[in-house]
Amino acid sequence: MSKNRQPTPTPLVPRQLSRPLEGLAAEYAPGEEIPRHQHPFPQLLYASSGVMTVTTEHGTWVVPPERAVWVPARVEHSIRMTGRVSMRTIYLSEALGPLAGSACCVVQVSALLRESILRAVEFAQPYREDGPEARVVAVIADEIRAAPTAPLHLPLPSDPRARRVADALRANPGDARTLADWARVAGASARTLERLFERETALAFAAWRQQARLLRGLEQLASGDPVTLVALDLGYETPSAFIAMFRRALGTSPGRYFRRPS
Repeated sequence: MSKNRQPTPTPLVPRQLSRPLEGLAAEYAPGEEIPRHQHPFPQLLYASSGVMTVTTEHGTWVVPPERAVWVPARVEHSIRMTGRVSMRTIYLSEALGPLAGSACCVVQVSALLRESILRAVEFAQPYREDGPEARVVAVIADEIRAAPTAPLHLPLPSDPRARRVADALRANPGDARTLADWARVAGASARTLERLFERETALAFAAWRQQARLLRGLEQLASGDPVTLVALDLGYETPSAFIAMFRRALGTSPGRYFRRPS
């Protein structure tokens, strides 16, 4: 976000839901941010185009095309836009029962769920609870429950020594300093720093750094940066090394990943 750009005001969200689902459609320019806020009910954040990065005190979730992030009720979060974002988000009553758990997660969006979300954000409120809208809501609830999760989460350590390193690497994931180098930055031994990352993020330091690079790579690719530039920015010696990491993590190449299914 440029220095002169102001955070985007928090979208108007109902204080209570008059029906089990209410939707919101909004357009955002590249780099816009929605400051930290929370809702009294769960939210499924989906973008029909562009990429969103959702951050809470516990971590960061990147939401590329054909994915959505589940945000439970009363979880404070901020949202940053990469590229021009067409946000299509739905708020869901807890009366619908358990849907996607008590923690944030990125879920795969099936073609049926995508089309149902696009339909739901156009509902006239309040809709008839015995009408076709209610049937669409039931489909959405079933699809969310069945949706597999995607490995697009970067957990953040809380220990100030590990957090200092994590924040530096989030700012510049391509920094190639070794674990020993980062231990000196943290004011701890390499063994202690490794143990802190494993204990607080459930990832070894090297795996955590790779995940940080993966998520930044997704943001850059979504902005239209070529694979070669992304690979070099993230500290990879060749584009093929970055593509191999991407394929191991997400099961496909960057080009196929960002190709919208028909």
